[in-house]
Amino acid sequence: MTNEILIGGGQGAGPGAAVAVIDVTTATFMAEVVDASFEQPVIVDFWAPWCGPCKQLGPLLEKVVRGANGAVRMAKLNIDENPEIAQQMRIQSIPAVYAFKDGRPVDGFVGALPESQVKQFVQRLGGGSGGPSPVEEAMAMAKEAAQTGDHGTASAIYSQILQREPENPEALGGLARAMIARGELDQAREVLGRAGKDNAKHAEITWAQSALELAEQAEKAMGSAGQLRARLEQNPDDHEARLELATALFGAGDREEAIDELLGLYKRDRNWNEEAARKQLVKFFEVMGPTDPLTLSARRRLSSLMFS
Repeated sequence: MTNEILIGGGQGAGPGAAVAVIDVTTATFMAEVVDASFEQPVIVDFWAPWCGPCKQLGPLLEKVVRGANGAVRMAKLNIDENPEIAQQMRIQSIPAVYAFKDGRPVDGFVGALPESQVKQFVQRLGGGSGGPSPVEEAMAMAKEAAQTGDHGTASAIYSQILQREPENPEALGGLARAMIARGELDQAREVLGRAGKDNAKHAEITWAQSALELAEQAEKAMGSAGQLRARLEQNPDDHEARLELATALFGAGDREEAIDELLGLYKRDRNWNEEAARKQLVKFFEVMGPTDPLTLSARRRLSSLMFS
């Protein structure tokens, strides 16, 4: 059960003045964040009691969310008590804030930001400007094209956005992912190199970086699937061969079999090579997208193994 705290709405406050702030756990994250974000944008604050900057950012974020008058909601996740979600999302430092909309992370930042930037973040998510801007409309068109597999159109739209906003991290990440889908790995690497330090930890940039790393690994492993299967027939505990086979299969489009191989490796030895199987699965999830049915089913299977 979640612990729901109503913030705001003192005496005389209108019905829209109260904003729900939810404490979520690994068990409730899917329902309270991912599923709930189809109805209303959800901001997730990843924090821990020992984190000094978290104590500064948390109340500030709650204040700004309260000022949005119900346009967004907020969820808080203690990573000490619930490390699994932070591991799956590859969160390496806190405070980390991710915004979920329509079942997927759409924006985020790491570290304590000044109030002005926190306001911009919340307003961008909640649509506080009173309607989508031309860039936001173009971004939606590019994402729709990418989701339908039209990566050429997506690339063209993202490029147009970058002509107007050269440092837009969402467009940089989207363009890189579209290039990766077309096999243009060198071009994608160049695009990601333009992200700069300020955007290096932006969610779209990290997802694109994971996609690039995975594509490069798959490119090296392609053509060797037969040899890798032969190695596994001789020695089912050849973990390196199983990892490489899963990567090659994923690169060839055999996503389900690739995931099965990694889950099998995790079941055999979850700690092998610093949890290499779980980390590679997380990359698969990032490339497929958090709302892909295969991502959702694989996450559930991984979670059941992690808690078994």
